[in-house]
Amino acid sequence: MTRQQSRGKCNLCGETFGKAAMTRHLSQCSQVQTLAAPGKPKTTPAFHLVVEGRWAKAYWMHLSAPVKAPLSKLDDFLRHIWLECCGHLSAFEIEGIRYSSSAMVEEEERGMETPLTRVVDVGTTFSYEYDFGSTTELTLKVVGFWNQGGPKGAVQLLARNEPPQIICVQCETQPATQICTECEGTWLCESCVGAHECDEGMRLPVVNSPRVGVCAYTG
Repeated sequence: MTRQQSRGKCNLCGETFGKAAMTRHLSQCSQVQTLAAPGKPKTTPAFHLVVEGRWAKAYWMHLSAPVKAPLSKLDDFLRHIWLECCGHLSAFEIEGIRYSSSAMVEEEERGMETPLTRVVDVGTTFSYEYDFGSTTELTLKVVGFWNQGGPKGAVQLLARNEPPQIICVQCETQPATQICTECEGTWLCESCVGAHECDEGMRLPVVNSPRVGVCAYTG
């Protein structure tokens, strides 16, 4: 099978680029956007983050996150755009220290009220987990500072992968639109799903997220 090149869309200019080229493009595109709006007010200093699925690297995003924003704000953003299904707990792990969303933080953990600037810097790579049962794991890296910024205090989506096209396992020709979770994540197209024997309640939609097909996540 030919390996599909992962591409994504820049939210600043709307153009698409390969995964490896997006970081370089965003650096150039942000300068162009800033020059095009000389009267734009100053914005909050932010980190430029690259986020991807640890075991599903076709899913990735570029974000800007205010340097003084607490980890909880980044947690909220990741949940909203990629993960939230049933209010599960989550945690970051940075330099061997775990920062948990739990209201009952364990002795060896810390809470997510910690500001980003106190725990990461350019070059820092760290991890994130959502749901400690059917866990979705992410890898995050700070690749630079983001000078253009967005609304004060907000995490901003800069770029995101285009949905990977996954072919139906039954007909092997049409793109899958649903996943049967009862038979180990069988990917099915609209034409084949009707003839599938498993209960309809065990199906989930194909969505553009590393949590696709997990728990009750529907995007």
